[in-house]
Amino acid sequence: MQMLHELPRAHDPKLNAIVDHDGARFSYGELIEMIDTMAATLSAHGLRPGDRLMLVCENCATYAVAVLAASQIGAWVSPINARQSAEELEALKTHSGARMMIFTPEASKQAADHAARLEASEIGALPCGTILATPAYQALPEIVDPRPSARIAVLMYTTGTTSAPKGVMLSQANLMFAAKTAADIRALSPQDEVIAVLPGTHIFCLAAPFLGTIRNGGTVHFMSRFSPDAVLKAFEDGATVFPAVPQMFAALTKHLNDQGARPIAPRLRYISSGGAPLDPEFKANTEAFFGLPLHNGYGLTETTSGVVGTTVKALREDVSVGTPFPGVEIEIADKDETGIGELLIRAPNVMQGYYHNEEATRAAIREDGYFRSGDLARQDSDGAVHIVGRLKELIIRSGFNVYPPEIEAMLTKHAAIHQAAVVGRTVAGNEEILAFCISEPGLSEQDVKDYLHNHLVGYKIPQHVLFVESFPTAASGKILKRHLITEFAHLLDDTTTASA
Repeated sequence: MQMLHELPRAHDPKLNAIVDHDGARFSYGELIEMIDTMAATLSAHGLRPGDRLMLVCENCATYAVAVLAASQIGAWVSPINARQSAEELEALKTHSGARMMIFTPEASKQAADHAARLEASEIGALPCGTILATPAYQALPEIVDPRPSARIAVLMYTTGTTSAPKGVMLSQANLMFAAKTAADIRALSPQDEVIAVLPGTHIFCLAAPFLGTIRNGGTVHFMSRFSPDAVLKAFEDGATVFPAVPQMFAALTKHLNDQGARPIAPRLRYISSGGAPLDPEFKANTEAFFGLPLHNGYGLTETTSGVVGTTVKALREDVSVGTPFPGVEIEIADKDETGIGELLIRAPNVMQGYYHNEEATRAAIREDGYFRSGDLARQDSDGAVHIVGRLKELIIRSGFNVYPPEIEAMLTKHAAIHQAAVVGRTVAGNEEILAFCISEPGLSEQDVKDYLHNHLVGYKIPQHVLFVESFPTAASGKILKRHLITEFAHLLDDTTTASA
């Protein structure tokens, strides 16, 4: 197998492949029929090899079918979270040069709203939902590589839109390697049911709960939104694998503790955390509550998800992100006296580059093939990697990547805000977003949040907006962001007290 759409065809068609967001079940045979139907329908609607297909979605069977149908056509699929704003979608459409957009209205009101606004129409139907598409836009297809494994399959955006978006080009080979790795480290089999509640528009869910599961013939249980009750019901019904972010485990634990209950999970065998650092106490408490090891790992969109992690054969008691997966080479560059340096990665899952951004691609990938992660790490003598910080301005909020320049650009579009600086602050099991603004008098924190809610997806909205008269700056006038939290600690203390 060299291409994504071949994965379902390797299994007994009678095996269960998908539990949909509404509980409907589809076998591998039914999944293949839906892929064939969607591929034929989209082709007839004008989608060609090398075209970019924007998939505005939340988790459901239609999402899975669309990803695999695009592969069958030879188009690039670009999964976009339906909770993005109209402004964000338009910027990504422009950057990608999308040929058309399709939606998952059955699983997402936001997707249905975008479809209505963009005058999408029903061009076909599947047992899992409608095929809802915009008209075919004027667009030039990219050249299709004659080698199937080298063809671009997914264009995954790492940032939003009001600042320059970065489209990560992932080939069939990148994704097939990632799917095999995800399946192997979890020892997935046709007996497994994997909960896919992490957003399918994020590389972690696409590569692991989705593609990794179908590679080995398991069942993907899609959930369009996280709900403790829905996850706990899936546990009761026989789910075996649950990849999540720390906030989900915390919510499940609180939900059950409030009821004085324990999880009923007769077949659950593997739980893992990603998207945020693990706290030792949190890890220990979660393991005790579920009676299972809590696995950890690390990856990026540019590396098609995981590059290091713990495995079912190599458990760890610490909170390291584990050891490199088979086929992955790492290097800690420019180490300081404590052994900390930038984590570099060379592997078959390293991206093909950033779409229409050769300069950024050259900056990210060395001539010897190593990808510069921008993250600071150290490595133990046994090979275990510890992520200790970042070189780049990235906030990870509830598992989502948030880039401060994007929020700053939107803040300064507000007529009453003259200057803005956004930073992250670590809180228990997460990071929160802090926005410091120089503005006209009379503007309130709620005013700013209401404004941002109209332009940005919810996870990019700052938890705290603070109004200041000036910023700490260097002689050049550049804002010294590293001093913001300490200089305005009194404002943060007041805000934290008020929130409590």
